Amino acid sequence: MRVRYFAWLKQRTGCAEEELDLPAEVLTVADLIGHLGARHPRFAEAAAGRGVVRCAIDQQHVEREAPLAGAREVAFFPPVTGG
Repeated sequence: MRVRYFAWLKQRTGCAEEELDLPAEVLTVADLIGHLGARHPRFAEAAAGRGVVRCAIDQQHVEREAPLAGAREVAFFPPVTGG
């Protein structure tokens, strides 16, 4: 699975994207956030606050409870504001 990081999350993880083979117990976005937090402690800090980090699976916005089954790409990004 490809995991992509946007905006300041790239600096938190040290990469824009990575290819991962996920353990069998990583079934939801919330599970993935926990898994990534173990790999990237600064990502864990950012993701700890609900609403600070948003997620999309295959370019569709999802909540943390969303299943990862069949996902090819998961992207994480901060909320976007306009003006």
